[in-house]
Amino acid sequence: MARSLHMMAFGPLFIRSRGGEAVPVTGISVEVKRRPRVHRAWWVAAVTFVAIVGAAAFRATPSVLIDPLQGEFGWSRGTIGAAVSVNLVLYGLTSPFSAALMERFGIRRVVAVALLLVAAGSGLTVFMNAAWQLVLLWGVVVGLGTGSMALALVATITSRWFVKRRGLVTGVLTAAGAAGQLVFLPLVASIVDDGEWRVAALTVAFTALAVVPFVWWLMRDRPEDVGVHAYGADGPSPVVAVSGGAGAAAGRALKVLFSAARTREFWLLAGAFAICGASTNGLMGTHFVPAAHDHGMPLTAAASLLAVIGVVDIVGTIGSGWLTDRFDSRRLLWVYYVLRGVSLLFLPSLFAQAVEPPMFFFILFYGLDWVATVPPTIALCRERFGDADAPVVFGWVLGAHQVGAGAVAVLGGVARDRFGDYNLAWYAAGVLCAAAAFMSLMVRPARGASQAPVAA
Repeated sequence: MARSLHMMAFGPLFIRSRGGEAVPVTGISVEVKRRPRVHRAWWVAAVTFVAIVGAAAFRATPSVLIDPLQGEFGWSRGTIGAAVSVNLVLYGLTSPFSAALMERFGIRRVVAVALLLVAAGSGLTVFMNAAWQLVLLWGVVVGLGTGSMALALVATITSRWFVKRRGLVTGVLTAAGAAGQLVFLPLVASIVDDGEWRVAALTVAFTALAVVPFVWWLMRDRPEDVGVHAYGADGPSPVVAVSGGAGAAAGRALKVLFSAARTREFWLLAGAFAICGASTNGLMGTHFVPAAHDHGMPLTAAASLLAVIGVVDIVGTIGSGWLTDRFDSRRLLWVYYVLRGVSLLFLPSLFAQAVEPPMFFFILFYGLDWVATVPPTIALCRERFGDADAPVVFGWVLGAHQVGAGAVAVLGGVARDRFGDYNLAWYAAGVLCAAAAFMSLMVRPARGASQAPVAA
């Protein structure tokens, strides 16, 4: 009978009488809805991955443009670092407001506009001739664009579209930035090495523009928009209604901040993540290539090493997401920060004209830890502050991450100008990572929360 129901679902329903005659059944409504082979959440995650890769094209650019800009315009590394600093800080401070804007105007609109800002800011740099223009375009315009697609987007997508596999998906989407770095850093470095930094800037602009149609075609704001539930959910997800315009969205972001800031856990997470930003984007992302170049290493070789970090980080971040589904996030963060700090203390002794085996080992080791901190940090925000507020809270925590990154982007350049090398910056970052490790352990688990999550 069950087989007959399946076969006759799209026509009249019949049963057989004792005499073998087919008798139509009336008064029974049978609705069979064929499930898609691939849940729509995975398509949304895929286009989010592509969007983050497109935005990451710019993330690969500043470190390889420092020397060409200094050579052409005579700007100091501290001045160029200031533009990178503004970008990094706005990248973080825009994030919580972008999360609220996504609630008000939708993910698709916010991400599309953000990509257009990245394209405009990068493309217009070919016309600049003063340092303030670099700060305006690199710092403000691109900072606002990349900030609107920051990791708060990852938190929003995983909170809305996934119940199962959240940690794994968070790891994959976080790794998108590293994937973008892998794709674009060697390409941009090769173009710059040929003396064509303006071509590199235009390449970034066209890349960001190319992603916009995919976002508009495939991105959707909520599972209910396409008649499904979140992946692994038994019912519809709660909807946070934000009425009014951008001002209302900004008000919600500030309201969530004021509420979260009353807790010790928010400040511990924000402080640890500020050190995370200082020791990754601010120091390694901005100054590793020029530091290696100071020791005689060719620009393309140094950029390729940074790209290898991106390759290894894909493995490390996805693995971190898998571990976050299974183990206590606080202990994972402790391990990550301790290992990162130890590796940075050894780095100054590894620079040389050629890539020696110890440096390559450092790149592999450090790369596994590059942004492995993101999945457990998002998980702790969700655990402590709930699914509805977690994207906005994480946006503010990410803001602290970028403030730390921006401060070290400037201070690293100043240290190089003042002392002639980056050694002080590497040692200071290593010590700070130890502090971040203990701050992470001090985060109290939510009442009733399991110490070791069960994999979904």
